[in-house]
Amino acid sequence: MSPVISTLESVEDLPLLAGQGLPQYSAITPEQIDQAIPLLLEGLHKELGELEAALELRLTASSQAAKPLGWDELMDPLHHLGERLRWSWGVVSHLNGVCNSPALREVHQKHQASVVSFGNRAGQSRTIYKALEALQQHSQKLDGAQQRILESELRDMRLRGVGLEAEAQLSFNSRCQQLAELANSFGNHVLDATNQWSLSLTNPDELAGLPDSLKGLLAQAAEEAGQPGSWRMGLDLPRVGPFLKYSERRDLREQVYRAQVSKASSGELNNWPLIEQILELKRQQARILGFANWAELSLVSKMADSVASVEKLLEELRAAAYPMAQAEIEELRACAGRHGAGEAKDFQPWDVSFWAEKVRQENFDLDSEALRPYFPLGQVLEGLFGLCQRLFAIRIVAAPGDAPADAPGNAPTWHQDVRYFQVLDELSGETIAAFYLDPFSRPGSKRGGAWMDECLGRSVNRQGQPVLPVAYLICNQSPPVGEVPSLMTFEEVETIFHEFGHGLQHMLTSVDRPQAAGINNVEWDAVELPSQFMENWCYERGTLMGMARHWQSQKPLPEADYQKLLAARTFMGGNATLRQVHFALTDLQLHGNWSPECGQTPEQMRRHLAKTTTVLPPIPEDAFLCSFSHIFAGGYAAGYYSYKWAEVLSSDAFSAFEEAGLGEEGEIVELGRRFRATVLAMGGSSSPAEIFEAFRGRPPSSAALIRHSGLVRQ
Repeated sequence: MSPVISTLESVEDLPLLAGQGLPQYSAITPEQIDQAIPLLLEGLHKELGELEAALELRLTASSQAAKPLGWDELMDPLHHLGERLRWSWGVVSHLNGVCNSPALREVHQKHQASVVSFGNRAGQSRTIYKALEALQQHSQKLDGAQQRILESELRDMRLRGVGLEAEAQLSFNSRCQQLAELANSFGNHVLDATNQWSLSLTNPDELAGLPDSLKGLLAQAAEEAGQPGSWRMGLDLPRVGPFLKYSERRDLREQVYRAQVSKASSGELNNWPLIEQILELKRQQARILGFANWAELSLVSKMADSVASVEKLLEELRAAAYPMAQAEIEELRACAGRHGAGEAKDFQPWDVSFWAEKVRQENFDLDSEALRPYFPLGQVLEGLFGLCQRLFAIRIVAAPGDAPADAPGNAPTWHQDVRYFQVLDELSGETIAAFYLDPFSRPGSKRGGAWMDECLGRSVNRQGQPVLPVAYLICNQSPPVGEVPSLMTFEEVETIFHEFGHGLQHMLTSVDRPQAAGINNVEWDAVELPSQFMENWCYERGTLMGMARHWQSQKPLPEADYQKLLAARTFMGGNATLRQVHFALTDLQLHGNWSPECGQTPEQMRRHLAKTTTVLPPIPEDAFLCSFSHIFAGGYAAGYYSYKWAEVLSSDAFSAFEEAGLGEEGEIVELGRRFRATVLAMGGSSSPAEIFEAFRGRPPSSAALIRHSGLVRQ
């Protein structure tokens, strides 16, 4: 086959077409993207055509009793072809999320349809489908991972419409294009709405109750906006969360809360029409493929065997959480009454975080803000890396900042805040993986939330050289303010542990087949297992006390505060569980039962569910669906339940360490090595159920999740 970029004089002309290695982020401009993507797609279409022609000849020869089609003839070329597109377009999508700009957004949107079109062509190639079927006929010669990959490829091609007739396929592909465009617009609307809203505070009275860390962040934001001497509120999480928790100005809390829950719901950034269009297009796509709705289609590739099974788990959690959530809200209301606050009689959603913090301080003598100085980012990373060394026999080292650019361990980055680390196997000393960490919020250019994504996956390139996995780990935590380093809330500590769990599964894979290495081919409702498993270690004594030291005095976190953290772990657990159940059921209902003819808007359907899944009903302005990017601009459509489904697995996995006593080093180390060898190493080479049993020795149980969530009645 001819090289994809044969029309170019050299890769150096267009680094976006390198197709391998670490991307040269700073050299990739919107203008280059505009030039490179059409060239890339032209080459890929040509290469795909050549592969199809070669396969047609082989299939004909095979039917004449020649040697059967081999894995290397089909699956390796398919992987390399797909990897070229994933590498280049992945860089564009990554930069669009972490360095968003009008020019980058425009060029991303301009070429997205062509990228989707190529994906449809490859995914609907009947020649490739026939070749996969031919390969499956001789599956007895394949190992278990190969057989599982093959089954997944055939299933996914069916779900991409390979079996549709010409007219139906054209209609299906048109909707795919529309859905990609709508998802992109939805995400952009959320980002723009978040960035456009601000509240300028000019009177010190408006800062009543705010901790110094938040005051500093608001002052820094005002300075950057050309408003020195004031304080600037925004809708990014590092500002919204603490403001709602600490502001004594109820009127301002209400103003911020209403802005937060109504964003992207009006004007030019209105996502309501997009929601209905997305839901209807997905429903139509499901029906074209022979499913009643998108929820049924979604679960074909999940660990859960049916919508009913998911609803059963969610109802178990809802029934356990609802009475506890009611009692928790009543406790907050009573606290407001003891303080003589008017909200005792008129308790509203913008009062929850504020009074929850008051109750937390009263019940546990625990001030969340007072913990920040004990969790500077550098020490948290030391604790996280030390835990990974203890459990998984790996060492994590930072790239030397003063070394030449081409020195081993150095890497190109997209922002000065980004750091690059290598992962070494402790026994061999060899580098086995690497990752980028982009920790801080950057309002205006960086998408909110936290995620892990693939920079490079474990594989072998066309030159036969091994490719080590490299992960992107993206967070949006509190940035440094002046000379003060990034001091993390405990929730931010949990978030970075969570995302690192995803990264570990990507980086510690031992699967040689790239289609099943890392998180590839892992069922969506099991992919949160390692991430949620890692969160539990934030409370383990050795880990927590090893990293919690005051950033100035270096004094360790007082033992009393550690005990308070443990005692408060399940505080407001009923409301936290109910919130996730509400999101998951809303997602399932919208993708299972909503249609333009159902007599309800998506929001009316959500509010009907809210009657049994919320204690404080949504206020009239609440337009949460308009910023529910997980299901409308991400991969969680009819899959948001995955967080709770996987939490059953993660809680049960961590309970194995609890049963070993956590402090028994020998047994803990043995369990850690087994967790690495199964859950982290095996990726998508076996089913999640088989991998879990290989670690735990039995099927999963929900008992540990119920206990960890504090839903067991005393």
